[in-house]
Amino acid sequence: MNLHTPPTGSINDAVKELAETFELLGDWEERYRHVIDLGRHLGRLGEDERSEENRVRGCASQVWLVTGRAEDGRLWFQGDSDAHIVRGLIAILLGFYNGRTPAEIMAFDAKLALARLGLPKALSRQRANGLAAMVERIRADAASPL
Repeated sequence: MNLHTPPTGSINDAVKELAETFELLGDWEERYRHVIDLGRHLGRLGEDERSEENRVRGCASQVWLVTGRAEDGRLWFQGDSDAHIVRGLIAILLGFYNGRTPAEIMAFDAKLALARLGLPKALSRQRANGLAAMVERIRADAASPL
């Protein structure tokens, strides 16, 4: 897993920045394009990482999430999906969670933040459920000693 420098701002700063970008984009057609573009910048997982163990259950699309823990305890995630919009949703979550401590992850109210962005209302029920499943998987990994 390629570890990066820890983020400089808080998770809420990352949410605020994305919310401001969404405001500038205006309608959901533009926002969807932006989300898909974010997903294009995700690295692809290798075939060995696209395993049943890494699969996120509860998603309509195929979603895989790999979690690593740095020596300082910070968590780093990589994700992939077979659907463009879902790859973008993974990119959003990784933007919030990568480089955070388990305590930061557990303290973050993802449901409130995603509602602020308007994502649960803008997504199909299946996609919104899948997004919630990804958040729960990240929280579960943060709560467990990898």
